[in-house]
Amino acid sequence: MPQYLALTYTADVDWWAPEQASELADYRQFAVDNADCIRASAVLHPTSTATVVRVAGARGGDVVITDGPYAETKEALTGYYLLEAADLEEAVAIAAQLPAAWGGAVEVRPVIASK
Repeated sequence: MPQYLALTYTADVDWWAPEQASELADYRQFAVDNADCIRASAVLHPTSTATVVRVAGARGGDVVITDGPYAETKEALTGYYLLEAADLEEAVAIAAQLPAAWGGAVEVRPVIASK
């Protein structure tokens, strides 16, 4: 069955903070309701914890690292779900149930199957 990656874009928050408990509960309920099609999922730490890696020039060039997010945005990549669905239409219907879709965005992309 085809797989789709649902990337969640929401406010850049600490999901374990007490003020996020209600919304986090919505995500947990989504996971329960869709357990049969979720193959993996994770919540990401805030972008302030990110390390950006670049290689100057080309392969073998100097490695340059920068602390913090790649770009300043209103919504940040905050998590993902790897979904199994019959087709894109079904994957979109599942993604529409994610709380991120209600106040942020969910990007759904097909996964290229490894051979």
